[in-house]
This record gives sequence, C-alpha cells and structure tokens, in this order.
Amino acid sequence: MRSNVDFSPFYRSSVGFDRIFNLLENSTQPQGSDRWPPYDIVKLGEDKYRIVIAVAGFRQDDLAITHEPNLLVVKGDKSVDEELQYLHHGLALRPFAHRFELADHVSVTDAHVDNGLLIIDLKKEIPEEMKPRRIAISGMGKTISGESSNQVKDSRAA
Repeated sequence: MRSNVDFSPFYRSSVGFDRIFNLLENSTQPQGSDRWPPYDIVKLGEDKYRIVIAVAGFRQDDLAITHEPNLLVVKGDKSVDEELQYLHHGLALRPFAHRFELADHVSVTDAHVDNGLLIIDLKKEIPEEMKPRRIAISGMGKTISGESSNQVKDSRAA
C-alpha cells in the first residue's frame, strides 16, 4: 500500500513544475484493475514514440482517438449484434478507454489499424522559441571594484 508524499517543500525551489507534481500525486492513486486491452509504449528515437494497443475484433469505426492538451484518450466500443446467439462467448469485445498523459509539445502524427493492432505514432516537437539558445554576455559591465572591464584589461597590459 502506498502512502501520500508531501511535495510542498519542492514547490519552494521550483517554478512551473506543478503539473509534474500533480502527475506524481495521481500516480499513487489506484487506476483500476482493468488494464484491457493490453498495450505497449515504445520509444522509437530521441523524439518519436509509439503506442500499440491490441484491438482484435474492433473495426476502425469502433475506435475513437482524442488528443486533448497533454492527454491522449483512446476509446473502443463494439456494437453488439442482437440477432446472434452465442454458444460460447470467449472474445472480450467490451468497451474500453485508455488515457495516456503526454508531455508538453507531443502530438499524434499517425494512427492506423494493422493485423488487430491499433498503432499510434507520436512525436515531440519543441517550438523554435522554446529551444535552448546561447545568450551573449556583453563586456561593457562594471567589475567588482567599480572599474569598467576595458580599464581592467588596460591596467593588466601595462
């Protein structure tokens, strides 16, 4: 059994990490025992990911993928044929919903069904203005003693 961890001390020394702490707090709560249908999450490269969900028996029309901010929701709902009388019903075609928390700037690039697998490709695309950039440091500032940096260079040269 997990106990709740108090993340409040971390809030003092961090800015903008509220979402991460909320994810950590929510991860300690039970998500439900039903993990059907099974799925894989694969890292294909530095910024490419793939989610593969086993959806045998579902058609494309039975599946729905919704991309909300930082959340990917995959739902499946198989329409039931009332005219059929099953002698044995072993295929689990019950409705399902999977929710995947996505990092910032992750988008869905492709989704398709192949051999009973729903394949969802994701890519992390950081906007140009969000990428790290080098900041130039100007040399016209004052040194600790109050002299300009040019005067300090001149006095050392003499």
